[in-house]
Amino acid sequence: MKKFASVAFFLLWASNLQAQVPFYAGKTIKIVVGLPAGDVYDLYARILADHMGKYIPGNPTFIVQNMPGASTMIAANYVYNVAKPDGLTFGSTLPALYFDQLIGRKEVQFDWAKFGWLGSFEKSYNLLYMRTDAPYKNIHDVTKASDPPKCGSTGTGGLAYLLIRLLNEAIGTKFNIVTGYQGGQEIDLAVERGEVHCRAFTVTSFFAREPFHTWRKKGFVQVLTQTGKKRDPRLPDVPTVYELMEEYRTPEPTRRLATVVLAAGEFGRPIVVTPGVPAERIKILREAFSKTLSDPDLVADIKKKKLEVDPTAGEDLEALAKEVITSDRGLIERMKNLLGKQ
Repeated sequence: MKKFASVAFFLLWASNLQAQVPFYAGKTIKIVVGLPAGDVYDLYARILADHMGKYIPGNPTFIVQNMPGASTMIAANYVYNVAKPDGLTFGSTLPALYFDQLIGRKEVQFDWAKFGWLGSFEKSYNLLYMRTDAPYKNIHDVTKASDPPKCGSTGTGGLAYLLIRLLNEAIGTKFNIVTGYQGGQEIDLAVERGEVHCRAFTVTSFFAREPFHTWRKKGFVQVLTQTGKKRDPRLPDVPTVYELMEEYRTPEPTRRLATVVLAAGEFGRPIVVTPGVPAERIKILREAFSKTLSDPDLVADIKKKKLEVDPTAGEDLEALAKEVITSDRGLIERMKNLLGKQ
C-alpha cells in the first residue's frame, strides 16, 4: 500500500512539474521569410529573432529560413499548410498577397483571414524609382511613352506590382512589368545591367541600405511617385499617387480601387503563424512581439540598419484581414482587371 502511494505521489509530482514547464522551454521557433537573405524583410526577421526569445516564457531559440518565390506565396502556402499549428513557425510575407486570394488565383493555398496575426513592424508605403538616364524625366513623361519603360517585379502578389498597374489605369502611364525575379536585390541588379528601367518598393528600403545610398549620391535613379497620403519628408518634391489622381481627374470608381489597393500598406511587414495555434499561445506571442519591438536593444539595432519601427498590433491586423477578404464583388472584379486576370 505504501509502495502504491509512493508511486501515485511521484506521478502526481511529475505531472505538476510538467505542467509548470512553459511550452516554449527548450524549443526552437523558425521564421520563414518569403524573400532572399539580405532583403529588408529578411533583416527585420533576423532582428526579431535576435531579441524576441527573452520575452517568451521558456526562452526559445530562433532561426530564420529563407523561402523565396512567387512574391512570398510559396512561404505563405508553407506556413499555412505544411507547418504544424503549434506556434513554432512564423511567416514573413508581402502585405498585398491577399489580392491573389481575392481574385481566385489557383496558386493560393491559404485563407488570409485565418492566419494567426502577431503584429507588424511598420506601415509599408512605397515609391517608384527609375534610372535617370532613361528617356523619362518624370511620371508625366511615362504617360506619353512610345516605348514603354520596363519595371521589375517578383510577381503579382506584391504591392509594388499593384502600384505599377494602378498607375497605368489611374493616370494612363505605360509601364511594362517584368515578373519572375526572386527578390528585390535581383531586380536592382537588373536595373544596374539595364534589363529594366524601374522598380517599385518600400520607402524604408530605399533609405535603409545599399545600393541606394550610392545611387542617390551619384544620381543614378530618381523617384517618380510615392504612395503615402502625405509626402515623405525625405521626398518633398515627389508627388503622391493621390495627388496625381487629383491632377489627372481619375474617375471615382478607380479612386475607390486605389484606396483599397494602397491600404495594403497598412499591413506593412506582418508576422503570422499557422492557423489553429491555441489561443493562449497566440496571446503569449502577441504580447512578446509587442514587448520586443519596444526593446531598447532592438531599437538600437533597427537604427543601426537605418530601418524604422511603427508597430501595428496583431489584433488590429486580424480585424483588417477579415475586412479586406470580404470586399464586395464589384471591387474584386476591378481588381481582376487590374491584375490582368480574365
